[in-house]
Amino acid sequence: MPDGDEQTESPADDDTAVWSSDDRIFTTYGIASAVLGVLTVAAVALGVLIWSAHRGDVDERSYQSRVLQKAAQWTGDLINLNTDNVDASLQRLHDGTVGELNVDFDSAIKPYREVMQRLKSHSTGRVEAVAIESIHHDLDAQPGAPRQLSPPPPGSSRADTVMVIATSVAENAGGNPQIVHWKLRLDVADVDDKLLVSRLEWIR
Repeated sequence: MPDGDEQTESPADDDTAVWSSDDRIFTTYGIASAVLGVLTVAAVALGVLIWSAHRGDVDERSYQSRVLQKAAQWTGDLINLNTDNVDASLQRLHDGTVGELNVDFDSAIKPYREVMQRLKSHSTGRVEAVAIESIHHDLDAQPGAPRQLSPPPPGSSRADTVMVIATSVAENAGGNPQIVHWKLRLDVADVDDKLLVSRLEWIR
């Protein structure tokens, strides 16, 4: 009888061992699957973040290229003012402004226009360089005191400051050609996805 009891208990012990082994195997694979799942989710999230950052950089560079193009185009119209195109050019310049510059445009340009008409000058100019200005690149600011940037005009989402270097040759009636060097600081504002010049500063 004792032998029979031992034989009866042995299968039960074996079954317990087998189920315990299966449980351990399932648990190991379960943990591995969970870890792989977490790693996959993290990898996807990281990929999305990298793609978003890259897309943001591309969009920002594209926007800044548009800002530089607007500043160059507006400056080109300004430095190529002539007696035969003054009205159309000034209207085009005015239409490309916003904010205080738009309001004060006539008074700001009037002295230059009167001198040009009196001298009957013919000016030909070209833009040499344009660049987005950084605060720590401001040559007019005192060391350690960056220039305070003007806020964007009402209705605009942002405004970028652009430095423009240009050269024009003014030929006066009966006089010698005069070379004029231009150093301008423009604020280009985004108003409903339209770029407009909101500030003009002449740098001597």
